[in-house]
Amino acid sequence: MPSLLHLDASIRRTGSVSRDLSAHFAARWRARHPDGGYVHRDLAAHPVPHITHAVREALLDPSGEHGEPPHERALTELLNTELRDADTVVMGVPMYNYSIPSTVKTWLDRVVTPANMVTPDGGPGPLAGKSVVVVTSRGGSYAPGTPREGWDHQEPYLRAVLRSIGLAQDLEFVHAELTLATTVPAMSALKPLAEQSLTRAYETLTSLAASSAEPPTPARSHIR
Repeated sequence: MPSLLHLDASIRRTGSVSRDLSAHFAARWRARHPDGGYVHRDLAAHPVPHITHAVREALLDPSGEHGEPPHERALTELLNTELRDADTVVMGVPMYNYSIPSTVKTWLDRVVTPANMVTPDGGPGPLAGKSVVVVTSRGGSYAPGTPREGWDHQEPYLRAVLRSIGLAQDLEFVHAELTLATTVPAMSALKPLAEQSLTRAYETLTSLAASSAEPPTPARSHIR
């Protein structure tokens, strides 16, 4: 049965562009798959703790004894189960200081492990075959020809790290740019471009959700 893992990371509870866009995709995916599985994990409301030495050693060598507390092991297993069980992953990732929120990094630290890596001989790895949609919101623009071209350390990093665990075969990035144009006076002339970017993002997400496969049978829904 199809299953969706929905991740949010914005520290804004309301008025968040990335949250609104990821919710837009999730709502349309769920409408298309009314009996599909659904897990929503809010990484801002419930941050994944930073890994400790013991946790990192356990990630590298799960069969050994490293002094990892049971609750840490249970959390790691839960996060990996959520990812393994999903057919589609949508990630709402705002850009903070030209990169990703630290809460996304702590989630990645639990799932980007040897157990999930693509194989040294180029094999796809155990997570291959999933569809991943990364929805980003950016206060400015980092497109070619803009003053801050080359300052985007969000998409390149996420592409690389997701590729390392076999999640780049069906990976889409959907950007809403210039989101600060509505609040920063110096950017007010860019409001029309910001509106166009947001409209394109919604349209792209609607199309991506509509192209997902039909659901077979029921599953439970969880909100975290």
